[in-house]
Amino acid sequence: MSRMPGDVDAPSPADLVRGAGKELGGFKKFILRGNVVDLAVGVVIGAAFGNVVQALVKDFLTPLIGLFGGNRDFSNLVLTVGSAQFRVGDFLNTLIAFLLIALVVYFLVVRPVNALMDRYHPAPQPAPTKVCPECTSKIPKAARRCPTCTAQLAPPSEEVAAALRRVAGPSGADVADEAARVLVARLQGADGRGDQARH
Repeated sequence: MSRMPGDVDAPSPADLVRGAGKELGGFKKFILRGNVVDLAVGVVIGAAFGNVVQALVKDFLTPLIGLFGGNRDFSNLVLTVGSAQFRVGDFLNTLIAFLLIALVVYFLVVRPVNALMDRYHPAPQPAPTKVCPECTSKIPKAARRCPTCTAQLAPPSEEVAAALRRVAGPSGADVADEAARVLVARLQGADGRGDQARH
C-alpha cells in the first residue's frame, strides 16, 4: 500500500536540536579561536582609543587652536559658498584626530614590534653562490656539479667516488658468480648436445 503525503515521518524536536548542535559546533570552534578573540579585543580597544583621541582633539586641541584664531570653538568653523556650507572645522578636527592616532600607533606599536621582530627573527642570510664557468648560472657555492648544465666543477666527494667505483667495476664475488653461471650454462649445453647425439 502506498503512503500518502500526510504519512511522511517528520523529524522529532530532539533530532532537530542534535543536528543544529553539530552545525553550531564548528561555529563555536571558529568564535573561540585565539586570533578571532584577539581581533575582537583589538577592535574594541581601538574604538575606545579613537573616542579618547577625538575627545582630546575636540575638547583641548581645537580650543587651543581657536585661541590663536580668535574663535573659541574651532569645530564650528563653516565656509559658506553660495547656498552650500563646508564644515571646515569638523573636517580639521577629524584630520587632527587621525594624525594623532596614526602617530601613536606608529610610535607605540609599529616601531617596537619591528624592533622585536628584527631582534628575535633576523632576516635569513642568502646562501653563498658562485657562477658556473660553463653556463654562467648562479649555483650554491658548495656544489660540485652544476644543476643546470651538469658540468663537473670539482672532483666528487670520497663517498660518491666509492659508490661510482662499486657501480662501474664489479667486485670479485660478482665476477666469480658470473663465471660460475657461464660454466654451468656451457656444461648443460654440452650435456644437451651429447644427449641429442646419443639419440
